[in-house]
Amino acid sequence: MPPAVKKTSVSEDPQVYENLHVHEVYEKIAVHFSATRYKPWPIIAQFLSGLPEGWIGLDSGTGNGKYLPLPENNSVLVGLDRSFNLLKIARHAGSNNAVREVVRGDVLDSPWRPGIFDYAISIATIHHLATTQRRKLAVQRLLQAVSDSHGRILIYVWAIEQDELSKREIPVEDSTVSEKTTMGQDVFVPWNLNRQSTRSDNETQIFNRYYHMFAKGELIALVVEAARELGLHIGPRGRDQEIKQGVDIVQDGWERSNYYIELRRWKA
Repeated sequence: MPPAVKKTSVSEDPQVYENLHVHEVYEKIAVHFSATRYKPWPIIAQFLSGLPEGWIGLDSGTGNGKYLPLPENNSVLVGLDRSFNLLKIARHAGSNNAVREVVRGDVLDSPWRPGIFDYAISIATIHHLATTQRRKLAVQRLLQAVSDSHGRILIYVWAIEQDELSKREIPVEDSTVSEKTTMGQDVFVPWNLNRQSTRSDNETQIFNRYYHMFAKGELIALVVEAARELGLHIGPRGRDQEIKQGVDIVQDGWERSNYYIELRRWKA
């Protein structure tokens, strides 16, 4: 059984809460975490392999940069992350002594010129944001970062529904409720870090990371609300000449204990 976790509240300052229960944890476990994150998820690999030649993309919350080497056809993927230690690893992700383009920053910031990227991915990142408003803002930053005429976006988050092959320890009984909702669940997920103690035997440190586990339908609802607040029409380009720009939901679903959604921006 996962270790018991003290309940806490994020109502006072979600940024401070995320600093403590997300960012500080990843700085401490970066090397061990990276060693366990090397195999691309199939739909993400397929998305990246099908991009047009020469496109420039953003990996928002790149972590150890395992997706940075994947784009083909002379496409480039720029990695953004808060963790300095993970970015050091991401900068050299892949083989052939390549040096990747990485930037240290927050997924809620807007350091880019609007529409500068052709595509963006956000993989296992938005679920670390502690309120609905902050998760929605992260989606809006992705929508703003890509081209308003052809930009493509792929988002992945952890699901409440974990399959039988999942190795994730989800202590639902120790969940912390940051918002009164019947949808997702806010939990601490323990990371067990083995280290060599001064007594020359194995000592385990436990670090608890905050996650918002998404429920069925929650991710698509979040994306729709985020897009509408930006004045975007939801759905494919139509014949209505009064609708100037929008976002089409190409696909959405559940894959191996994760929810995902693919979007395409368009402009009349």
